[in-house]
Amino acid sequence: MAYNFCMDIEKFFNDFFQDGSFEAHHYFGVHPIINEGKKSFVFRLFAPNAKEVSIVGDFNKWIDNVHQAHMIHTYGIFEATIPEASIGDRYKYSFVNAHGVRVQKADPYARFSEQPPKTASIIPSFESFEWQDQQYLSSRSRGFDRPISIYEVHLGSWKKPKVNPYYSYEQMEKELIPYVIEKGFTHIELMPMTQYPFDGSWGYQATGFTSLDSRYGSINSFKHFINECHRHGIGVILDYVLVHFANDNFGLIEFDGTKLYEYFDPQKTYSQWGSPQFDLGKFVARSLLFSGIHLFLDEFHIDGIRIDAVSNMVYWDGNFQKGENHGGISFLRQLNQFIHHHFPSVMMIAEDSTAFPGVTRSLEEGGLGFDYKWDMGWMNDTLKYYGLDDVYKYYVHHKLSFSMHYFYSERFLLPLSHDEVVHGKGTILNKMFADYETKFALLRNLYVYQFTHPGKKLNFMGNELGSFDEWDEKKSLPWFFLDYPKHRAISHLFHDLHTLYQTHPSLYEGDYDHATFSWVMVDNSFDSVYVFQRKVYNSTLVMVFNMKGNHYNEYIITGLEEGNYEEILNSTHQKYEGPHQTNDDTLVVLDKKLKIRLGSYAAIVLKKTNL
Repeated sequence: MAYNFCMDIEKFFNDFFQDGSFEAHHYFGVHPIINEGKKSFVFRLFAPNAKEVSIVGDFNKWIDNVHQAHMIHTYGIFEATIPEASIGDRYKYSFVNAHGVRVQKADPYARFSEQPPKTASIIPSFESFEWQDQQYLSSRSRGFDRPISIYEVHLGSWKKPKVNPYYSYEQMEKELIPYVIEKGFTHIELMPMTQYPFDGSWGYQATGFTSLDSRYGSINSFKHFINECHRHGIGVILDYVLVHFANDNFGLIEFDGTKLYEYFDPQKTYSQWGSPQFDLGKFVARSLLFSGIHLFLDEFHIDGIRIDAVSNMVYWDGNFQKGENHGGISFLRQLNQFIHHHFPSVMMIAEDSTAFPGVTRSLEEGGLGFDYKWDMGWMNDTLKYYGLDDVYKYYVHHKLSFSMHYFYSERFLLPLSHDEVVHGKGTILNKMFADYETKFALLRNLYVYQFTHPGKKLNFMGNELGSFDEWDEKKSLPWFFLDYPKHRAISHLFHDLHTLYQTHPSLYEGDYDHATFSWVMVDNSFDSVYVFQRKVYNSTLVMVFNMKGNHYNEYIITGLEEGNYEEILNSTHQKYEGPHQTNDDTLVVLDKKLKIRLGSYAAIVLKKTNL
């Protein structure tokens, strides 16, 4: 392999010191070089207010000033070449900061790090990896007219081994990938995989933004995991945090004794989570984050990036009343422009809870340029509605249909994420109203609603188990629930919903075309019954939802196209542990009227058969 990376240094400095560089990871950090015919390692650091910079590590017994770095650029770039350094050595930068205090800091551009609670950076192997995913990458797309169902995973707690604290990537290959395939998900979304010190932050407060989390194995082990996902047709989305970073002293906080990466303004320095916020107007912060995402897309073949807390990047503290954060907005536009140009098949997904206009509009149209936006309004309205006593549904009937009033303003993704099953919120099952039986009936109804509503899908791990236990990163998912029929039935329903979703084009083609969706019954607040149709060319499906416990042997629905219909899914079916209030015969619409058996809390999918 070539150890000297070739880059246009003049262009790099130009980009770095102006709007930020997407190539900074190729320059800063540690890199192998050939020096006088021998392999050495060059270390580069940007710390403009540092003095007496040296690199300490296993190669010099962690003694200061053995390997001093010299300034090679007027603006504070330090460099040292160390022939004694070896792959696997731990290291840090030691320097006197702006306050005259000697500190040791982890490398901001480290590629790998010690497993917490240890904090040193590690010289990686830089060994090549033989990818076998060309077929997947050649057909990869952003999926606007494809079925996309995302399984959000926290690798540390999907399953827990009996001895070690975490499953390895190799174990995940053997267990997680077959599970995802069997259930029918199209993508795995990994909660943040950049290095972070505290397990309880779930990765949302990181210290290394170019460093792969070392909890689960090596760099090449992670690449192998992604390669195997791709070989089995599964995409991998990475959750990435751009708003804030961990306040551990060995990390980025007041890196050179000044607020190098964070805001100078003390009113903006810290986020609502108590952690320092990146000043996204600064070239040094931009370069680190741009380069981190570029690295994961380029070297790890990641298929999508989900950006956390976009609301806090477009508005100060996520509050539109405090005004727009123009640095954050321009950062996001620059990021999306680069990725869509250089990685045109990669999905960019925004977690945004605001009404900021044009999150998924193109840059040419004045938007932010994302491909998808989490529909937080749909999630909140839906879960509140399903948690209501039947008596009160009459008064808020349009809470469940409101999403379609604004749906076509953005390309929305429907999330039932980790945020909904922690911090005392209860699980998705616990949010359902009433007793044990009714909770399961409503949960089945909810999942049919999610999978048949326009928009891509996301579910957090454990949603498919019908778990009563809130997610806890210290514990494995409660897999024993599958020993119980009602929970096993929810898992089976997920499989069937994925089959339905992926085999009927009307559920994914034209997702964002209003001509493919129409309400058939939307104002029946007395019965709390909703009916809608999804149609593309030769695929027509009709969805019927009874949101109350009333049972009808003959319920009349008007406004449907005449013809024959077949019931292809019913949430009350006995295989889902329901009361089996199904329609087994062909249903006929005459004079635009359909008589249907409508069970209590039933969600029914009908397919028109004589197109």
